[in-house]
Amino acid sequence: MIRGIHHIGMNCRDLERMKRLYCDAPGFAPVDADGLSWAREPVMDHIVDLRGSVAKGYVLRVGGCYIEMFEYTAPPSDLDRPLRPNDRGYTHFRIDVTDIERDIAHLKACGMTFNDRDFVAVGHATRRGASSRCSDVPRATASPSRNCRLSREHG
Repeated sequence: MIRGIHHIGMNCRDLERMKRLYCDAPGFAPVDADGLSWAREPVMDHIVDLRGSVAKGYVLRVGGCYIEMFEYTAPPSDLDRPLRPNDRGYTHFRIDVTDIERDIAHLKACGMTFNDRDFVAVGHATRRGASSRCSDVPRATASPSRNCRLSREHG
């Protein structure tokens, strides 16, 4: 069962500046003070669908809202200018699910399309400390049909 969107991911040119902005203005806090980083690791290259990637990042949280932000140093970006509103905006979103295989099939039946690579399921600790399964949904688009709805657990 799909329980909702876990977080939105975004890339930025100045990670520390964006971290300060999101922490100072709306009151986000880092989930892990040290953040995360990698350099040309095959597993991470597969997850982000980018060969030879080098990046650092933070997951920030306020209440139940999470933002994952990254600053890549490799490979170089194709854009030297800031993104405009009509450029592709988000890099991915992660869904919180209870049965990843069934839920991906459900999303496909609803009209969501995905790029051609395998999904990577990762465990994630929720606010309540319970373990859930999440999957990154990179560059997905959705045109849900009328009979296709996301259900939600109550309780």
